[in-house]
Amino acid sequence: MRGLIQLARRYWLVLWRPSRYFSLGFLTIAGFVAGIFFWGGFNTAMEATNTEAFCTGCHEMRDNVYQDLRSTIHFSNRSGVRAKCSDCHVPHEWTAKMARKMAASKEVWGKIFGTIDTPEKFEAKRLMLAQHEWERMKSNDSLECRNCHQFQSMDFTRQSKRAVDAHSSYLARGEKTCIDCHKGIAHRLPDMSQADPQEVPVPRH
Repeated sequence: MRGLIQLARRYWLVLWRPSRYFSLGFLTIAGFVAGIFFWGGFNTAMEATNTEAFCTGCHEMRDNVYQDLRSTIHFSNRSGVRAKCSDCHVPHEWTAKMARKMAASKEVWGKIFGTIDTPEKFEAKRLMLAQHEWERMKSNDSLECRNCHQFQSMDFTRQSKRAVDAHSSYLARGEKTCIDCHKGIAHRLPDMSQADPQEVPVPRH
């Protein structure tokens, strides 16, 4: 144990002692190059966690919400543009993305302890899980929706009267955000009988 402490102390001194063999310029360039490799590796790992394969790697997601998504227009449509999980659940902005990744890390505990590892457990918690996500999206003004859908780019002439009325009033004035009206757009709605009446979305048809 004593030898281990001495070894650690020796390496600590080496790290903070001026270099005998390398110039300051070399050390600066080496540190810069190492930083590039670290940053590249970090971002590569982050992007890997945004892939559809990663998100559906556990059966809890693959057998439940992913199956919901497969039947919606976000998955298959005339333009061939598919929204993957991270498009709707992870903001694009770096700071918001990192905050979301850190918050989502607690889902690992759910996996370890089998919180929703059967269809029955998942259905029992579906409303609660949905409410947490709706609340999160409402608090950030549906930031993930705006990854793709921009109010400024909406063509009201190609929308139904009902959509125009909602978008040009509630959305334009900031009184409501996307998720207020578009719950159940990508995943089957849970049993809403136990939900607050204000959470129940107005039927779109």
